[in-house]
Amino acid sequence: MKIDKAITVYCASSVTIDEVYFDAASELGTEIAKRGVTLVTGAGSMGLMGAVNDAAMAAGGTTIGVIPQFMVDRGWHHKGLSKLEITDSMHSRKKIMADLSVGAIALPGGIGTFEELLEIITWRQLGLYDGNIVIYNINGYYDNLLAMLDTAIDQKFMKPDHSHLWQVADDATEAVDMALNTNINKSFSAKF
Repeated sequence: MKIDKAITVYCASSVTIDEVYFDAASELGTEIAKRGVTLVTGAGSMGLMGAVNDAAMAAGGTTIGVIPQFMVDRGWHHKGLSKLEITDSMHSRKKIMADLSVGAIALPGGIGTFEELLEIITWRQLGLYDGNIVIYNINGYYDNLLAMLDTAIDQKFMKPDHSHLWQVADDATEAVDMALNTNINKSFSAKF
């Protein structure tokens, strides 16, 4: 099932981070809602996930949260979302989030966000996901990861054209523009 226009956002649930990240997450949620685009997240109520959801809803947007049952049992889910999809596993959660979206944006986050971001890049490289992928590089947060990806290309662990699997945005408007852009070259070789 794919919604006409939905963007999946990957992000932190941590509440102990700098306010600059909360501000950016709120701006992103507002921008997505202003465009009439549905926001898809992991349904968390705290951290950047809570902030992006709250901002989208405050701006009149539609929000879909996708979360495994064990997280619902722990009370980690946002209770005000437009729709809550409960899954049986983390794997099915990520698949549904990807299937619903035409693009994915990664806000800063920890190991879970890194895993989601790198997996969706891999899926795109293999032709399993055809949406645009945007790394929202707030405050230079992803500089080291981007340098590592460049190193992988420079040392031939990745092909040079794989650098086109993702784009990097510096603000919310640019991130949404990139996620929705239908003019991006989406053909990549899955040969290694």
